[in-house]
Amino acid sequence: MSIDITIKIGGEAGQGILTVGKLLTLVCHKSGLYIMANIEFESRIRGGHSFFQIRISDSPVDAPNHKVNLLVALNRQSYDLHKGELVSDGLIIVEDKQAFDENDLLQVPFAELAKKAGGIITSNTVAAGACLALLGAPFGLYKTALSELFNSKGEAIATNNIKAAMLGYEAVSNVSFKYGFDWKESKPKGIVVNGAKAIALGALAGDCRLAAFYPMSPATDIMEQLAKLSDRLPLVVEQAEGEIAAVNIAIGASFAGVRSMTATSGGGFSLMTEGLGLAGITETPIVIVNGQRPGPATGLPTRTAQGDLLFMIRAAQDEFPRFVFAPGTPSDAYEITARAFHLSEKYQVPAIILVDKYFIDSLYTATELFNIPEKVERFIVGDDDIEDITEYKRYKLTESGVSPRALPCRGKALVIVSGNEHREDGHISEEKLDRVNMVNKRNSKISHMIKEMNPPKAFNPGAEILLLCWGSTEGTAKEAMDILKHEGIDAGVLVFTDLWPFPVDAVMARIDKGQRFFVVEQNRSAQLGQLIREQTGLVHSGAVLKYDGRPFYPFEIVEGIKKYLR
Repeated sequence: MSIDITIKIGGEAGQGILTVGKLLTLVCHKSGLYIMANIEFESRIRGGHSFFQIRISDSPVDAPNHKVNLLVALNRQSYDLHKGELVSDGLIIVEDKQAFDENDLLQVPFAELAKKAGGIITSNTVAAGACLALLGAPFGLYKTALSELFNSKGEAIATNNIKAAMLGYEAVSNVSFKYGFDWKESKPKGIVVNGAKAIALGALAGDCRLAAFYPMSPATDIMEQLAKLSDRLPLVVEQAEGEIAAVNIAIGASFAGVRSMTATSGGGFSLMTEGLGLAGITETPIVIVNGQRPGPATGLPTRTAQGDLLFMIRAAQDEFPRFVFAPGTPSDAYEITARAFHLSEKYQVPAIILVDKYFIDSLYTATELFNIPEKVERFIVGDDDIEDITEYKRYKLTESGVSPRALPCRGKALVIVSGNEHREDGHISEEKLDRVNMVNKRNSKISHMIKEMNPPKAFNPGAEILLLCWGSTEGTAKEAMDILKHEGIDAGVLVFTDLWPFPVDAVMARIDKGQRFFVVEQNRSAQLGQLIREQTGLVHSGAVLKYDGRPFYPFEIVEGIKKYLR
């Protein structure tokens, strides 16, 4: 029988929920199981409702399940909020049954057992032990994971946590849980990684040498991942005094030849748009990651959304080319981030990577290898590449729109750059012909940039109906497709990762004229649907939309599609 179990640990921020989830994840991964975990929390340091939900399977899973098999309610609020998600024969663990009206609960006194083990701080180790025992996990597997996790913190801490784990196991030793299963010895599948780490590793693969940022949820996690590696790699991670400073630091470093990036959320990106325009007119490469969350303004700072697509394509005044990407899996995030650095420098344009809070924080089992490139191609010219150094023109008119890019103070060529409109040599000009030439030059890159764009990923593309999505909804849409097919509805999925310049021909080749297609998005106005109609003339047959700040579950997409088919 296949394994597909969901555990939810709910409580207040500060109760060690993430540690319980981390321990469960570590043990499941070590035993060769697949996991997908998502995290929800309120925008406060302590208190407020939080949860860690982990889906465990013996087959790849890339979406959360709306039904829970085991609920660990560390407070009354978690019980009240999530008891309705429990499957009919599921189980709820609480610390004290006397605090609840129902008797059909499993009591595990986490704090009391933790004190016996040496300190209340090990309560989360007790909770994870109880969960793993109910699932049938061998204690030796958990002990090994604890040793790996805590040995570096000292023998006493490791010993206390192993004691706490054993007490958690013993507390449920006489409980029969329907969803326990036989744990078979198997090697770990791939790696467990969240979106933030995949993006950070992709930046390093793209030869990023400077990352400047101002803290803003959820994008700060990306910079934290880079900061952890900065003492071992030729990388500078700089916390600036604000978003405007961050983007300008990155632009300045790039002007000097250093591959640079910044990461922020929609509100921070709003402040960065003048810098984006500066990169556009000076034709300076830069990579910007936007970790979307609901807005406008502060909105819901710790929730998720997909409301910034059209903003990224049109941001900053006037017209200039840029790339916009939206990875949907950790492997995509790694590959696309590295590619963004390559293409940004090749075409001397900004590259924007659109992710969201859900993708940044969620944990996935990634089985595709993160390949390290043997060589990073650079697009810089030196004195030997310039026929006449005295006549070097930073913005020389070319058929492709891409001019030879020399670096300041790296040779005899004089590099002149201005945020004003300019001539080929970089000097400011208000002449009509110079203006027209420069606008045409910059935008002539687009026809070449389009050739770099990948078509949408297709799953069962010849189906009667297609679900069109972008970014983090990929895994959920694909599972919804499988459910629809199981119910006799011929469905397929197109996932857009390369969004701008829009790959018109590739999209037209993927959608037949008589084929019905529906957009699945986490915004109110079906922004991908608008973009497709604008660029191709194709009109979607309906939209399944969600914008409450929480991620999609597969059943919500299924129900949304069925409403159109009735």
